[in-house]
Amino acid sequence: MTNNDVLRRIRYTFNLRDEKVVAIFAHANCKVSEEQVQNWLKKDDDAEMVEIIDVELASFLNGFIIEKRGKRDGAQQKPEKTLTKNLMLMKLKIALQLQNEDIVDLLATTGFTLGKSELTAFFRKPDHKNYRHCKSQFLRNFLQALQDKHRKPYTPKNKPKNKQESENDELSEEPVSNAYKSATPNASKLYVNPNASNKSEKKSSRKVLKLKPEDIYK
Repeated sequence: MTNNDVLRRIRYTFNLRDEKVVAIFAHANCKVSEEQVQNWLKKDDDAEMVEIIDVELASFLNGFIIEKRGKRDGAQQKPEKTLTKNLMLMKLKIALQLQNEDIVDLLATTGFTLGKSELTAFFRKPDHKNYRHCKSQFLRNFLQALQDKHRKPYTPKNKPKNKQESENDELSEEPVSNAYKSATPNASKLYVNPNASNKSEKKSSRKVLKLKPEDIYK
């Protein structure tokens, strides 16, 4: 995982525009242009892509800490000329005010299982006997977990609704019983065929021939 990958992931996760990235660099007293940022963000197979070196990414991460937590009094942190993935992880932890438990829980959402003692080893000094080197796979999973948490995927239900859509939703939420009642026509307004016979009318006066039994069996 390259420095450019890390910058791209952070920019995407926190929805940082180019001018915002420039401002974050400025927090760490590092002056860069939007053109430089755009070149760093280009894909690896782009001929115009420029690699961001360790000291530059360290400046960005230091500025990201200030962006998230504010500028502290006294001398500011100087950017490291050699930036390990352990330092990247540490700077992101500080910027986002994460505890070890938070990082373990975040990683669990990606299916990556890690014990607290193993995580603590990443934050020890390199000369400590329990120091553990942070590999690309771990940092990649951590950045993915941050992306899943801070940048939710688009779903239709998150789409802003206009006035007409809201009114339609309100209508569709009408209780079924009321909707059925409103769809049932009033009995007094039912269509009546004027040619239909009315049972209440007087029976037909047409005469019917009635025969007596003795007339039938003559």
